[in-house]
Amino acid sequence: MTPKPSILITAGPTHEPIDAVRYIANRSSGSLGIALAEAAARHSLPTTLLLGPTSITPDPTLPITTLRFTTATDLQALLTEHAPQADLVIMAAAVADYRPATPSPNTKIPRDQDSITLTLEKTPDLVAAVAQQRRESGRQPGGGVIAFALEHKDNLIERATAKLARKGVDAIVANPLETMDAPTITAYLIFPDRTTIPAPPNLPKPEFGRWLLDQLL
Repeated sequence: MTPKPSILITAGPTHEPIDAVRYIANRSSGSLGIALAEAAARHSLPTTLLLGPTSITPDPTLPITTLRFTTATDLQALLTEHAPQADLVIMAAAVADYRPATPSPNTKIPRDQDSITLTLEKTPDLVAAVAQQRRESGRQPGGGVIAFALEHKDNLIERATAKLARKGVDAIVANPLETMDAPTITAYLIFPDRTTIPAPPNLPKPEFGRWLLDQLL
């Protein structure tokens, strides 16, 4: 019997510390990535979920291996360890694009000034790094690396297609900004040859998870 493909999914935000109590983050609930992990597990696929600091978690009755991260550096380490073994990597996490260059994680900055200046540095491009790692390894799994693009609906397809090429991934899910905090999603799956498959509009996220896996596997 052919073994079922293994799935690695990232979900949720990163929290990049400013000091011991403050951080920079993206506004992400992790609900879409969790829905994808639950859909994979219900397909009886070996599923690992790398989950950021979220208030929601996957259904505990499902066989999902959940590993938590806080920062982009944490997630980078988990991806280095687990991505090479996965047949399909779905990068749904909302990694902060920038982080404080000189955080003070062991102290609290006093509120005794009218203003402060933070110097930010780029976080690692984890999507591009995973895609490059897999290309260099020569691995050709069935699904490859799937990225997400959250953009304004007026230039959604254009910007998602550009991101797909820039990151070197095998496909990208383009979804509008309205997806944030919403129970439904209207999205498009785009491939490097510009083939674009629209998902049924306003799908509840659990149903979208099942739809996406059906397209990729």
